[in-house]
Amino acid sequence: MHSMIARSIKPQISKYLQSDDRGKVFFVWGPRRSGKTTLLEEVSREYKTTIYNFDLYSEREKFVPDRDILSKIAAENKVILIDEIQNYPEATLAVKILIDNFNVKIIATGSSELRRTSKDFDSLAGRYREIFCLPLSAEEIRKYSAPKPSEEKPFNKKMAQDLIIYGAYPEVYLEKSSEEAKIDLLQKLFDSYVLKDVIDIYNLKNSKLAKDILTKIALQIGSEVSTREIANSLQANMTTVANYIEIFIKNYVLIPLPSFKTNLRRAVSENRKLFFYDLGIRNVLVKDFRPLELRPDKGGVWENFIVSEVEKQRKVCNFLRTLYFYREYGGREVDLVIEDYKKRYVCAEIKIIKEKAKDIFPLPHKQLTINQDNYMQKITEVWQ
Repeated sequence: MHSMIARSIKPQISKYLQSDDRGKVFFVWGPRRSGKTTLLEEVSREYKTTIYNFDLYSEREKFVPDRDILSKIAAENKVILIDEIQNYPEATLAVKILIDNFNVKIIATGSSELRRTSKDFDSLAGRYREIFCLPLSAEEIRKYSAPKPSEEKPFNKKMAQDLIIYGAYPEVYLEKSSEEAKIDLLQKLFDSYVLKDVIDIYNLKNSKLAKDILTKIALQIGSEVSTREIANSLQANMTTVANYIEIFIKNYVLIPLPSFKTNLRRAVSENRKLFFYDLGIRNVLVKDFRPLELRPDKGGVWENFIVSEVEKQRKVCNFLRTLYFYREYGGREVDLVIEDYKKRYVCAEIKIIKEKAKDIFPLPHKQLTINQDNYMQKITEVWQ
């Protein structure tokens, strides 16, 4: 069912499979249920090859670092497909033997990047490529729905409303039976994958604290987040809170937006803003599924929507850019600053309605305003 929506990373996978690019493993990182398994199933059908699912112990134990055993796997599969490799980080040794000795192609998906959790991952230096499979982007949905040019404007407006309420996980987006069914799915996604997965991989002790931290962040959307304040309000250890937040960032739940520092004294802020990759998950936490115009925090929610769309594009297209926000001592701020590796800047003001932005960024830059009417066009313009 999910394969109905063409994913923008599929051509990169096809290119790898058709190239002579052997001796490299192709990693696809992203949260659970974002469509990684669906992509593997497409490849599996195309190449008539097995998927090894590392959620299962019986599949993991086939990947021991033993040349004779691995030679059989290499002989049986045109492409070796591994799902959820983060469940068995030790497999990187077996993967290394396979690509060094058997000239095979390997695609491995993971919901947590191994290099952050496994000491063995370093041995793959220079031997891998990686891409990201995240919840659906507005662009993927637009291509899938293919509205007529005359319908484009109302379509974009409605799509933004839907994504702001229910997020963009493929199965939630494709669930058309009722709003209750969508909310139910989101709740399951949050409990079974977002929370449980993170707790299990990192062997965290306190799932209630993890959920409480995320809820505090969800309630401060669009504002700067102070780890100290969250720790104090939950009567928790500050280091623990900081660690949990970093884990949620590594596992594609939260997007960090640091404050842009120039050497000009006027910029101020030690805190970051934290946004959600998926607003459906955020709305489960705050238990609010109302339309945008009824939300007291609609400015922050709209800001989150745009930041997550920009971040999805940055990761999927591998744009070498860094995202920031900028705030002056006087309190005026730029919602989104995009810096490229030549220190060129694009400043985006994120507004719900059409209004002129204040131009306060102190370095030469291109200025954009992103609102509900123009967002589809402007989130591609930020890269130009």
